[in-house]
Amino acid sequence: MISGKTQIFGIFGHPVEHTFSPGMHNAAFKQLKLNACYVPFPVHPDNLETAVKSVVPLRLCGLNITVPHKEKVIPFLDELSREAALIGAVNTVEIREGRLIGHNTDGRGFLRSLKEQARFNPRGKTFLCLGSGGAARAIGFSLALANASRIFFFDPDSPKASMLARDISAKTGADVQSITAEDRAACAAESDCVINATPLGLRKNDPLPLDGRLIASRHLVCDLVYNPAVTPFLRMAKTRKAKTLQGLGMLLFQGVIAFEIWTGKKAPVDVMKRALYRQIRS
Repeated sequence: MISGKTQIFGIFGHPVEHTFSPGMHNAAFKQLKLNACYVPFPVHPDNLETAVKSVVPLRLCGLNITVPHKEKVIPFLDELSREAALIGAVNTVEIREGRLIGHNTDGRGFLRSLKEQARFNPRGKTFLCLGSGGAARAIGFSLALANASRIFFFDPDSPKASMLARDISAKTGADVQSITAEDRAACAAESDCVINATPLGLRKNDPLPLDGRLIASRHLVCDLVYNPAVTPFLRMAKTRKAKTLQGLGMLLFQGVIAFEIWTGKKAPVDVMKRALYRQIRS
């Protein structure tokens, strides 16, 4: 029951109607019997500053931030976690004594999915990441901080991939390189894990992000596209006898970490997972 004591959490984005986060977080609140609810807030980019300045007066208790606001929200926050400052993007806002503290739980969510769902430790491993957008950036920094041996980035937009690789390398000291199309075969052969951080796979007729012949049985193949849960890239990887990891894990665990930042309580992971999976097409 909503009452005058109900704590309000939510997500700022534009558009935001498609978000799966309310189902996941409201299931967690119910399981822990917390008087709280999570709602989506459609915030137009022109209104972002006004919306953020309204958070404390309206007594909101925690926020997620999604596209297109993850980078643009930063000037309106009071503080950033080390990870959010390195990545240059925020997906979670903690409200502490009237101060807005920005976190980025995307990369940590991916690492937790790697470790808990794929039983894969990134330390000393080599990664080939396809794409160089926001998700690739968060993952790249987190892998570097987790002591990955080497990270390759490929993107048809070569300058973008080069800029990302240089940034991660400069800030963490990790061995991070951007590669060309001609390098993909050699780098795939050297890699332990291949990650699709592009949108390819969201639409039925999308091409694969990487030639399937470059995937081997020793690879872990991850796809950050989570709807559908099993993408064409993951289906192809299974035919090559590779181990696979769905994008739902990153989505789940970034939410789990955000929930624990906001509430200080251990998140009911299984409850959140069931609520999330019920919303996803197979």
